[in-house]
Amino acid sequence: MTMGDETPVTSLILPVLIRPILSQLEKQDISASQTLRSALTKAEASYPGITYDLVVGIMRKGDIAVNMNESILRLQGGVSDTDVVEYRLNRSEDAFQELNKKSASLKRILSRIPDEITDRKTFLETIKEIASAIKKLLDAVNEVSGFIPGSTGKQALEQRKREFVKFSKRFSNTLKEYFKEGHANAVFVSALYLIHQTNMIIATVKSKCE
Repeated sequence: MTMGDETPVTSLILPVLIRPILSQLEKQDISASQTLRSALTKAEASYPGITYDLVVGIMRKGDIAVNMNESILRLQGGVSDTDVVEYRLNRSEDAFQELNKKSASLKRILSRIPDEITDRKTFLETIKEIASAIKKLLDAVNEVSGFIPGSTGKQALEQRKREFVKFSKRFSNTLKEYFKEGHANAVFVSALYLIHQTNMIIATVKSKCE
């Protein structure tokens, strides 16, 4: 496999890059769009990372140089609910809808990093927003935990929460390094890890409650 295995960008190519393109195609040819959407979703489920390899292969063929981490992080801000169906809860109770809102909010704030990282004053304010959004997301996860049936399900969510906290701390450490060393790509990668962990929390809740 490719470098995609080393970063969370692999799991985000389909919902963040491919599906929004297919949504645009849907306006011109709904049948072709739905066929491609179904085929790529099945392929990604069977061979995780295949859509990443597809995109990288096209870029190499076209001799296109793009920072994939920065690009996917930026694109995350424009993703619609229909493009991330596997990372959105369908249950109508307030706790589940609140978790949807808090996860979407955190991901939107993180997606602003590429545009704001070079403006120190703005970026520092964004970091405060991220910290607040992380706390609110964790509070929302705690609220949903009461709806998870059985001890096994609760343990699975608790494990996901611990992973999220671990990557939140890693993100904080990466920011400290950035202000010393100035390596922006490390911040982009760390932000993508947080987005991926947020998605995994939603996926876990979804698998246990829907």
